[in-house]
Amino acid sequence: MLFDSHAHLNDAQFDNDREEVIRRAREEYGVSRVVNIGYNRETIRTALALAERYDFIYAAIGWHPHDAKEMTDDDLTWIESLTEHPKVVALGEMGLDYYWDNSPRDIQQEVFRRQIRLARKVGLPIIIHDRDAHEDVLHILREEKAEEVGGVMHCFSGDWAFAQHCLDLNFYIGLGGPVTFKNAKLPKEIAQKVPIDRLLIETDCPYLAPHPHRGKRNETGYVRLVAQTIAELRGMTLEALAEQTTANACRLFGIEA
Repeated sequence: MLFDSHAHLNDAQFDNDREEVIRRAREEYGVSRVVNIGYNRETIRTALALAERYDFIYAAIGWHPHDAKEMTDDDLTWIESLTEHPKVVALGEMGLDYYWDNSPRDIQQEVFRRQIRLARKVGLPIIIHDRDAHEDVLHILREEKAEEVGGVMHCFSGDWAFAQHCLDLNFYIGLGGPVTFKNAKLPKEIAQKVPIDRLLIETDCPYLAPHPHRGKRNETGYVRLVAQTIAELRGMTLEALAEQTTANACRLFGIEA
């Protein structure tokens, strides 16, 4: 009963075998629920289509920092209208990406702020993309009172001090493939220290495949490998880790357990 809290099953890399990937996740890896992400005009539509087709797939909708320069007022109005969809459980992924800098940083920040305000207005949690921007992400979360809705720090890449700040702001910590990498000291430390009731597991598929699939296409079923690694680090059984992280995700996203 695993819950993949962050997937991109609508990505073009799955166009040739999407149904098989989803079947494999359910039948061979034990994935019971997935939150699939729409992060611009095209992927919001396809994320909703997948959520409507499969009862165990839910959608998060938002605007990625890479595409921030493309977002219009009409896009934000459209996203707000879609939050009434019964399968939309979060806004995002949103945030800041100072590694690629595909959009100017001031525009990234403004688009991020506007989405947090929308999340507070409609009462949905938010999914944060943060790459090389820890300080500014925290500053904006605090200024925009994001703790009122909370959310998840997706693919968490910070240290324990940063994690504590995020936890204080009512956020969960999402860990994926990197925690399985042999040289990944920080993710392994985070996996051991985060309170068990504030931990989520994810794949970010088709990206960031876990060991032993590193460098290849990731699949939502591989969340089991993430769970196995974290369970070993915490001295838990896989079943107990799966049960707890599924309960956490259901609580955050307002999904019946």
